[in-house]
Amino acid sequence: MRFGTRISNIALVLALGLAAGPALAQTVAITGGRLALGDGSEPIEGGTVVIRDGRVVAAGRGVAVPAGAQQIDAAGRWVTPGIVAGFSRVGLIEVDAVGATNDASASNSPFSAAIDVVPAINPRAAAVAVSRTGGVTRAAVAPETARSIFAGQGAIIDLAADMDPITRARAFQYVELGEQGADEAGGSRASAHVLFRNALREARDLSRYSGIPGGGGAAREPRASDQRDFPLEEVPDNRLLAAGAQRSDDVLLTRFDAAALVPVLQGRQRLLVHAERASDILQVLALKREFPNLRLVLVGATEGWTVADRIRAAGVPVIANALNDLPATFEQLAATQSNVARMKAAGVDVSLGLINNEEARQIRLSTQYAGNLVALGKVPGATGVSWGEALRMITSGPAEALGLGAEIGSLKAGRRADVVVWDGDPLENGSAPLLVMIDGVQQPLDNHQTKLRDRYRRAGEGNLPKAYER
Repeated sequence: MRFGTRISNIALVLALGLAAGPALAQTVAITGGRLALGDGSEPIEGGTVVIRDGRVVAAGRGVAVPAGAQQIDAAGRWVTPGIVAGFSRVGLIEVDAVGATNDASASNSPFSAAIDVVPAINPRAAAVAVSRTGGVTRAAVAPETARSIFAGQGAIIDLAADMDPITRARAFQYVELGEQGADEAGGSRASAHVLFRNALREARDLSRYSGIPGGGGAAREPRASDQRDFPLEEVPDNRLLAAGAQRSDDVLLTRFDAAALVPVLQGRQRLLVHAERASDILQVLALKREFPNLRLVLVGATEGWTVADRIRAAGVPVIANALNDLPATFEQLAATQSNVARMKAAGVDVSLGLINNEEARQIRLSTQYAGNLVALGKVPGATGVSWGEALRMITSGPAEALGLGAEIGSLKAGRRADVVVWDGDPLENGSAPLLVMIDGVQQPLDNHQTKLRDRYRRAGEGNLPKAYER
């Protein structure tokens, strides 16, 4: 396609494609759409996004279109950042009950915290393409617990149609507390919490044996050098593994598991803790008194609104499930769909994820759940959020909570060019993406479901499966 031309029909863009491969040295301007930046602000009429070399150059009203840029006329359309799923297991599971297709947990493994999901993520899983078709461009992928409260190390991935999905490996450690954690820890919350603290202390002791500070020093964001693709056996520092031989026999963690928790203590790796009940949330917040460098992120937090002032004071972000509106379990007795908006009103940094809610296959529902929060503002007695804030909760909000706000989640200059053009309001159920770009590269909008639809929509008798023949 020749640069410098103006395309007024989105369908034509989809048919011809923006690029045959990576969009290096390509400049694209999406103009005239209702533009939402994803930073909490309201949509901008007649906005422009300029993309070059896979990054956003500028976005807003009155942005100049560079000479020679390929232009896409999005008049009458909505333009947003790609959706970021704040919690998922996409790419790990095809069929829950078929063990060969389910890599979310390892019930017979001797390891827990050391398990890294990266080798198990399948970018060709059916749910990846389905989610991409729904406008999801990035996702946090978490493992499940099996024999310990520690599930292992999750990753941030993109949902592009290629075989290189990893945006950040070992982005966070994931821990289960509450009812499930109690079960994994032997049957009680008291046991789960003592196991939690013991594990962090073992990691601290291991770092001391090795001469690597495990609990001291200022917390910092991960550096690029932290994200090298180590072979699995080289992930922990060799000094940590050597020091493991000096540990006493009075330990519960393997050397690999203890070594995997040292970056958590140093503040180099986030610690995502699933807790729903208010009392469990407060126990998690109390960890920072003993381990001040922890970069905690609360996951779930159904009763978070009842202790929102304490969460805000601790400065801990929350990735909540927006649809916990009934007391489905005893740890969710204070459930209300106003939970998210009430926490937000109290000053908590809250965003959305699908926790225990079809998180392997239905992360495309993120837009619907965000739209529900907007609609709640019109329900007497309920608490909702603004449209711009709802979009932020599924774009830059989770990106910032997970430490990637400077890279993904918004259309601010310098961010990766994950851009979606929609045929209507993206928070309305009837809307769908017309164009999805990840790192500035146009993505296909077909998947197994759409192919089946197209195959059988008008198929004659001879083209139907044998079961349909007369």
